[in-house]
Amino acid sequence: MDQSLSSGRGYVSVLSCFPPSVGRDVAVAVVKPLRVGLGNPGTRSLLRTDRQVRWAMEALCYGLTLPADGDTVQLCVDVYTDWLTALVSPRDSIPLPIGREPNLYAQKILRHLYTLFLSRSDQVSPVYTALCQQVLCAVQSLARDGAVMSRDTWETLLNFLLCVNHAMLATGDVSEQLSRLSMAVLFEAWLLSCARCFPSRSLWRAGRLALSGCRRRPAAVEQWSRAVAALTSRLLLQSFGPAFPRFEVPDEDAALIPEDMDERGVPQTWFRFLHLLSNPVDLSGPGVVGSTPSSPEDSSRGDGQLPNIFFKAMRGVSVLVDAFLGVTVINKEPTEQLPNTGLPLRIPFRDRLPSLGVAVTRSPFRDRLPPYGFSRPRSGSAPHIPVNALSLPSAPPPCPSPPPPNTRLKAVIVSKATSRPTAASPSPPHWRVSPPPSQPPLCSSPRPSPSPLRCNVDSLLHLFGGWLFDAALINRDSAGPGDVTVTSARWAAGRAEACGTLCRIFTCKKTAEDILSVYLSRFYLVLLRALRVSEQVCPPVLASVLLNSTALFCCDLRGVHLLLPSVTAAVEKVLLDRELLRFRSFLSPVDLRRAAVRLLLTMLPLPFGSVQSEVLLDGRFTGDDVTGGSFLSLKPRLIAVLIGALQTETDTSNTQILLASMLHLVQDSSLLEASGLQVSPHETLSSTSRTHGESSVSMSTSFNPDSESQPGGASRPRWAGGAGGAGANRWTRGTAVQSDAAGVLWVQFVRLLTQRLTSQWRNDSAVCLSALEVLGGLAKVEVSVEVCERRRAVSAVCCYIVFQCRRPPPLHSRDLHSIIVAAFYCLNVWLSQHPALLDQQDCLLEVLEIVELGISGSKSRQEQEVRCKEEKELNPASLRVKEAAEATLSCVMQVSGVFPSPGGQLSEDALIGCPASSDSSLKKFRYFVVDRSVILAMLEQPQGPEQAACPSLTVRIRGPSGGHTWTLQLHLQPREGRAGTQPTLIPEQRVAAQEDAGIRCGVKHLLSPEHTDRVASVKADLSIPTLRETVTEEVQQQLERLQAALTRQRQVEARPQVSRRSDVSKPCRPPSPITKFQTARLFLSHLGLLTPETLKSPGTGGVPAPLVSLDSSLPGFSEDLRRLDQLPSRNCDSAFIFYMRAGQRTAAEVLGNVESSCSVQSHFLDFLWSLGRPVEVGRRRGGGFNANSSEFMAVLGDSGGGVFNGERFVLMHTDALTEITFIVPSSSFTADLSKSQEEAEPLTGAPSNRQSPFEPNKESTPQPTSPTVEDTKSFRFESSSIGSESKLLIVWVERFEDIESFPLSDLLSGTKTGTPPSASSVQLIFVHPLNTGLYRIRFQANATSKFGLFVPLVNGSLVSRRSLAFLLRETVINCCHRRRLESDSAPPAHVRRKHTINDIILRYRSRCSEPAFYAALFQEP
Repeated sequence: MDQSLSSGRGYVSVLSCFPPSVGRDVAVAVVKPLRVGLGNPGTRSLLRTDRQVRWAMEALCYGLTLPADGDTVQLCVDVYTDWLTALVSPRDSIPLPIGREPNLYAQKILRHLYTLFLSRSDQVSPVYTALCQQVLCAVQSLARDGAVMSRDTWETLLNFLLCVNHAMLATGDVSEQLSRLSMAVLFEAWLLSCARCFPSRSLWRAGRLALSGCRRRPAAVEQWSRAVAALTSRLLLQSFGPAFPRFEVPDEDAALIPEDMDERGVPQTWFRFLHLLSNPVDLSGPGVVGSTPSSPEDSSRGDGQLPNIFFKAMRGVSVLVDAFLGVTVINKEPTEQLPNTGLPLRIPFRDRLPSLGVAVTRSPFRDRLPPYGFSRPRSGSAPHIPVNALSLPSAPPPCPSPPPPNTRLKAVIVSKATSRPTAASPSPPHWRVSPPPSQPPLCSSPRPSPSPLRCNVDSLLHLFGGWLFDAALINRDSAGPGDVTVTSARWAAGRAEACGTLCRIFTCKKTAEDILSVYLSRFYLVLLRALRVSEQVCPPVLASVLLNSTALFCCDLRGVHLLLPSVTAAVEKVLLDRELLRFRSFLSPVDLRRAAVRLLLTMLPLPFGSVQSEVLLDGRFTGDDVTGGSFLSLKPRLIAVLIGALQTETDTSNTQILLASMLHLVQDSSLLEASGLQVSPHETLSSTSRTHGESSVSMSTSFNPDSESQPGGASRPRWAGGAGGAGANRWTRGTAVQSDAAGVLWVQFVRLLTQRLTSQWRNDSAVCLSALEVLGGLAKVEVSVEVCERRRAVSAVCCYIVFQCRRPPPLHSRDLHSIIVAAFYCLNVWLSQHPALLDQQDCLLEVLEIVELGISGSKSRQEQEVRCKEEKELNPASLRVKEAAEATLSCVMQVSGVFPSPGGQLSEDALIGCPASSDSSLKKFRYFVVDRSVILAMLEQPQGPEQAACPSLTVRIRGPSGGHTWTLQLHLQPREGRAGTQPTLIPEQRVAAQEDAGIRCGVKHLLSPEHTDRVASVKADLSIPTLRETVTEEVQQQLERLQAALTRQRQVEARPQVSRRSDVSKPCRPPSPITKFQTARLFLSHLGLLTPETLKSPGTGGVPAPLVSLDSSLPGFSEDLRRLDQLPSRNCDSAFIFYMRAGQRTAAEVLGNVESSCSVQSHFLDFLWSLGRPVEVGRRRGGGFNANSSEFMAVLGDSGGGVFNGERFVLMHTDALTEITFIVPSSSFTADLSKSQEEAEPLTGAPSNRQSPFEPNKESTPQPTSPTVEDTKSFRFESSSIGSESKLLIVWVERFEDIESFPLSDLLSGTKTGTPPSASSVQLIFVHPLNTGLYRIRFQANATSKFGLFVPLVNGSLVSRRSLAFLLRETVINCCHRRRLESDSAPPAHVRRKHTINDIILRYRSRCSEPAFYAALFQEP
C-alpha cells in the first residue's frame, strides 16, 4: 500500500509550506481556468507538458484541503474526476501528458483525492457528502469501464477505496448513506478486479486488515453479505450444475459479479471474500475495532451497534448455509435510491432474505417445520400458515457504555404487508424487549425442503462451523466478565441465529451419512446450553433451537437420544405455558408451540422403540446430577406434556398434530403390552399427574434394528422364507388382552377427547373432524376397559350430533353438515367395533333417538312432550345428514356384531344352479320393491328335499346397505319344539262308517228368528228398502241366476228324503298334503304388505306405492341388477404401494424392485404382510388366506411384493364399514394397469357364495373375513369410491432425500383409474426406515382440503414398527373419507346403491291394476 495512503495523512502538497492565504489564492487561481475548459469538446487543455501538469496537481491537491463550503473544492473535484476519464474515454480537454500516461496520472490523482476523505470539521455538511459521492461514483465508473488499467492502477484504486472506507467508517461521523455507498463501491471494484486483474496476496491481506476495522459499522456487514451472496449464487451454479436449486438474489446484486469471471476465479474469489471480515464472533471481544475510536462518544455508539452488527453477520452466514442446503428463497422487495447519484442504495441483502426461509419478515429465526399437505387456503395466494420472526431494528441511539438494560436489545416484528415496527413495552427485568404486535406477521408459504444434491454436513461445517460454534457458545461481553444478563440480552439475537443455523445443518443430514464426532459433540454441547430452562434462560435462543430442530430425532444422528431430557424440558416449558409472554415480543406463540408439538410427536415413540437403554444428559455435568434411568422413565412425563398441551392449545393445526400423537401413543402402548414387553403399569402411568422435576438419566445405549424382542427376552429373526405361525408375527396385530396400563391411558384420552369435543372444540370444524377420526381410531384399539367408558364415548358423539343439528339455520352450511356426517360415521365405527353397547337399553335408545333426529330433523321425545310419527314434519338438517343417519340405522340393524353379514350374497343364477348368467333364470323369480328402497327377489321352488314338505321361500334382498340371501320356511311348531325337521302329515286309516251308527236328528236351519212374521211392522222397518227396489237391471240378472242355483241345490239335497233310500258313501279321508304353495303371497301377507293401503300410490307425482312389483321381462333388467350387485355396500378405498431404492430416479427402476425379494428390504415384506390379507382376483373365498399360515408366504414366493400387482392377487383389509385394497404395481403388469376403463377385461368368473344361505345363523362371534375382488376392473377403476380424480400412493424409500426425485408423473400412467389424475390430486405417504427401528413419515397432501391436516399420520411423524400398519390404514381411511365429504361426485356406498335402486324402480316397475297384482300371486312366475 502506498505510504501516502497507509500513513493516514494523505498526499501533502508543496503549497502547505506557505501561509494558508497564499496556498488558497494559488489554488483558486489555478483551478478556475482549468474548470472553464471542462465539458467543451473543442477546447484544448492549457497544460501541455509533464511539469505543468505536476505543478497544477500540487495546487489542486492543496485545494482539496480547503473548506467544503467554498467553490474551490468543488472545482478541484470536477477537474480530477474529469481527468480520470482518460482511462475510459480520452478527450481533448484532458492534458496531453495525462492522455499519454493515463495509468501513472490516475494513480497520482487517486492519492490526491484521498485527502478529501480525511477527517475535517465540515464533514457532516450536505456539500461535503455530495463531493464524496461524486468522487466515489467516478472511481466506480473507472473500475467498471477502465479497459486499459494496469495492475498498479488496480492496486492503487483498491488501496484508495480501502483507506477511504477506513477513514470514514472509523470516525463514524459520515452519514449512513455515504458509508453504504463507499462500501458498495469498494466491494464492486474488488469483484471487478478479481475478474480482470486478480489482487495479490498482500492486497488481500491488507484488505482483511482494513475491513476488520470497519466491522463496527452496519454498512460493512450488509454490503459484504450482498457480495458474498452473489458470489455464492454463481458458485453453486458452477459447482452443482443446473439441477441444483438456484440461489436467487436480486438482479442488482447478481450484476456485481462480472460475466467474464472465469470458472477458476469464482471459487478463489468466493473463499477469500468469505473471510474478508474474519470471524464475526470477534465483534463480541474487547479488541474488535481495528483502530481506537477518536472519542468516548464514538466508542459508545460503536458498542451499542455491535450486537446488531453481530446479528446481521450471522444472518448473512445463515443465508449462505441455506443456499448450500438447496433452500431457494426469492425476495422481490424494492430498493431505495441514493439522492443525486443514480446509484441504488439497497436494503441490506440479508434483510431481504428472511431467516424463516420465506420472503415475508425480517427475522433471525427460521421456521424449520417440515412442509405438510394442509393449510387453510387464502384466496389468490398460497396456503395461509402463520410463521413469525425475530428482527432487530437499526442501531440504538448513542448511550453510555454499558447501555441501560432497556436499550440493550429491542426486538421489532416487521410485516411484509405493513412494514411498521410495533410499540415497545417492558417485560421481565432480565430480558427487555418490545411487546407483541396487535397482529402477528403472516408467512406466504412453508420453507422448502433441502435439495438431495446438497453438501454433506461435514463440508458445511468445515466452511462455517468455526464461526457458528463460536457464536452459539458466546459467553462473554465487553460490559463485564460476570454479567450473564447482559450477555443474554445483547448477543442473544446473533447467538440464536447461529444455533438455529447449526440445527438446520445437522437435521439436513443425509441417509447413511457419517458426521465427525467432534462436530457432533460440539453440537450437542450447544443444544445442552441452549435448552436450559432455568430462570436465566435466553428465550430467543431457546425458540430458535426449537423452531429449527423439529426433525432432530428423525435423522439417525449418533447419540442424539442423549438430549431427550433437555428437549423434553424445553418442550414442556413451551407447551404447558399458556401465555408464553417471554416469547411474544419476537415470535408468534403459535409457531413456537407448533415446533414444540412436532418435536413431541417425534419423541413419543422413543420410549417404546427397540432402544434398550441409553445415557440421557440433562445439561449438567457434575457427578451428583447424573442418575440412573431408562427411556421408559420419560414416558409418564411425555404423556403429561401431551395431555397438558391439549388443554392449553388453541391453534387448529397444533391441536390436530396433538390428536394424531394421541392415537400414536395409545396404539403403540397397547400393542407393546400385548407383546409382553411393557413394564408394570405403576412405573409408566402412575406418575402422569405428578410434577416432573429435572429429568433422570440412564445408563448405556444399545440399538438392534434387525431384531425385536419377544416375550421372555428372546429376539425374533428377520424375514425368513419358512412357514411361521402366530408366534412368527413381526407386526403385532393387537389381538391379545391388554393390561391395565394401556387401558388407563385409553380412558384418559377418551375422556379428554369427549369432554373437549362437546365444549371447547365444538365450534372448530377442522379440530372436530380430526377428533372424531381419532376417536374412531381409539375405538379400534383393543384395550381392556369397562363398558361404561365406551358408553361415555358413544354418548359424547350423540351429544355432539344433537348440538350441531340444533344450531340456528343461518349457521348451517355444507362444512357443518360434513362434520355431522363424520360424527355419524364415528358412531358407526363404535357400534360396529363394540356391538355389546347395543345390549344396554339406554344406549340403544339414545342411538335410535339420534338416528331419528338425523332422518326427521327432530326427536319424538321433547322434554315432557312426546310426539307421534304422524304428527312430525320431515325436515332433516340436509339430505346428506339424513343419508348418514340411515347408514347408522342400517349399522344398528344388521352390521353391528355381524361381520360378514349372514346369508352371504348370492345371485339368481347361483340360487337355481345355472352355470352362466341368462335371462331365463330371472323368470323363475318374483321381484317386488318394498318402501321404494329394497328389492326382493323371491324364489318359490324348494332348495332341497327337506324343504319340499313345508312352505319354503328363498329371498334375495337388495338394499342400500348391501345384498342378503335368506331362506324362509313355514313350520307348525316353534324351533325349540321341533326335533329335526317337521314330520310329513300322513292321514290316519279309519274304519268304514256304518249306516245305522249314531242318532240322526233332523234340524231345520232358519235364516231368521221364528215368529218374525207375527211382529207388526213399523215405519222404521221401511227405512231399509227391499233388494228388488234398489237393484239395477244388471244386478237383477245376477240375482236371478243366484236364485236358480239355490233352487237346484235344494233339489239335490232333498233327493235322499224323496227316494227313502240312502246313498252309498265312501269313507271320509283328509286330503293329501299339498306340495305347491303361493309362498310369496304368504310371505308378503305375513309382513302386512298385502293391504289396499300398500298397493295404492301416495298421490305424489312419480312416487310409487310402498309395494310395487317389477317386470323382469323388460330388456336390460338383468344387466341393471348385475350392476347393482357390483356396487359395494361398504366404503371401498384403494392405495398403491411402491418401493424406491437408494439413488433411483426412473419409473422403470421403481416398478422393477418388487419383482424379486432380493431387491427389497425384509422389513418391507413384513410391512406388506401387516397391511392386509392376500385375495385372489376373480374368486370369492370364505375369508381369503390365513395371515398366520404358510399360505401368505406361498403366495409371496420369491417376489418382492409384485405378486400383489392386481393381475392375480391383491392385498385387502376389511372391516364392517370399510374395504381397503392395496396394490403393488410391478413392471410386469404396468401395461394392464394403464388400460382405460373401456379396455378393461370382463368378469373373469361368476362369484360363488361366501357362506351357505341355508345354514342357521350361529350366535358365536364371527371372525373377520376378507371379501375378494370381482375382477381387475373392480379395483382398477371402481374400488375407490372417492372417484378417479384422487389417488393415494404409499412409497417405501430407502434414502429420505430421494423423495424429491420420486418419478410421480411417470408412475401415474401405470396406476390409472379411468382418467389421468394431476399431480396436485395425488396424496403421497413416504415411509423411511431409520436405524433405530422407527419409521419416518413424509406426508405430501394436496392443498385443497378444508379441514386441516390428515390424521393420524402427519408430516414429520415417527412411528414404531408395531403401529405402522394400523396408523397407515387409518390414514388411508380418513383421507378417502374426507374426499367423500368434500366432493359432490363421490357419495357414500349406500347412497349410490340407493340411487341405483330408484333408477331400477322407475324403469322396470309393473303398471298392472290391483286385481291383476293379486291374480299374479296365484300364478306361476
